[in-house]
Amino acid sequence: MMNPVIGLDVAKGESQVQAFLDKKQPYKKSFKVAHTLEGLTIFLEFIREIEEVSGERPPIVLESTGHYHTPVVQFFEDKGYLLIMVNPLISYRAKSSSLRKVKTDIIDARHLCEMFYKEDLEPYKQRVIQLLNLRNLTRQHENITGM
Repeated sequence: MMNPVIGLDVAKGESQVQAFLDKKQPYKKSFKVAHTLEGLTIFLEFIREIEEVSGERPPIVLESTGHYHTPVVQFFEDKGYLLIMVNPLISYRAKSSSLRKVKTDIIDARHLCEMFYKEDLEPYKQRVIQLLNLRNLTRQHENITGM
């Protein structure tokens, strides 16, 4: 059984994508995708291709980059994908401890995949759930105080 993952290095208006089918098994070349409906639809087709090949639905790992990631997150949450948000400080620290000192987007997207396999990300899944709960509570509070 394979354990696919997609690393997404989010920037303003576009993201760099790198997929892995399994640990140490990058899938195809890294590519850029625009944060437009058209771009995200192409990205979705690529993800479905990974699902075909691996038989699994890959989680998407990305750094929490202010608001740039919002359209991507909404698009894929609506489609039921698991998104794992990584604190940029954590991914930076892990990156600087690796042997590669080169800073490029491709390594970043790839690096997020590698972190997933090292399971450095476990604590954040929990935090994502806590953040979602907190967001719901905040909305409820706004609704009640607005009444």
